[in-house]
Amino acid sequence: IIYVEKIMHVYAISDLHLSINNPKPMNIFGPVWDNYIDEIVADWKSKVGDDDIVLMAGDFSWAMKTDEAQADFDFISTLPGKKIMIRGNHDYWWQSLSTLRKRFPDIVFLQNDAVRIGKYIFCGSRGWMIPEGKFNTEQNKALYDRELIRQELALTAGDKLRTGGDEKFIVMIHYPPFLLNKMQTQLTKMYDSFRVDKVVFGHLHNEKSTNWLKNTINGIDYYLTSCDMVGNKLVLID
Repeated sequence: IIYVEKIMHVYAISDLHLSINNPKPMNIFGPVWDNYIDEIVADWKSKVGDDDIVLMAGDFSWAMKTDEAQADFDFISTLPGKKIMIRGNHDYWWQSLSTLRKRFPDIVFLQNDAVRIGKYIFCGSRGWMIPEGKFNTEQNKALYDRELIRQELALTAGDKLRTGGDEKFIVMIHYPPFLLNKMQTQLTKMYDSFRVDKVVFGHLHNEKSTNWLKNTINGIDYYLTSCDMVGNKLVLID
């Protein structure tokens, strides 16, 4: 008897900025946002099976409160696959983690922690802007240092889920963990030390961001997955 293990795919997309109950015209930011939800849904349904995983690295909804985000979660629940989500800078609806997990049990919410699904270990936290250039302020430094601690908590939680097998360690963070003119940062060094395989991030929305779509640093693959930057299509991560 031969047992065939079902192949699991891991996809990613971020920065959907949904506002189903209170529509916000995203095409003010450019034509790539015209009918972008329809494009995402069509691509999602053409790729994702019920056993697949979709990583969503922040900025899911414009809602200010969890109740206001209900319609956005109802929408995402109609799409196939297991969704794993972290918080972005615009996710003001993200309140108590225990409340979110209880209210939306079909979504895996990560906040400075980790989960294992099959051979995959996923960990995540929001992150912050790297305090360099115009962001080099005392306030940003303090926030970034705090987020470094949270990222290490997530990585440590993920590392504890390793069993010494062929696990793949995938990190989710909303803000980019490196700069194009400085590929090594405190975060990338942290990922090196924890033997991370892949990192998924979002947040960026400008033409120069196309240079960030995929980079490999010290053997770790980094993926920008903001929907407008990837043509409103899910990115195959593994």
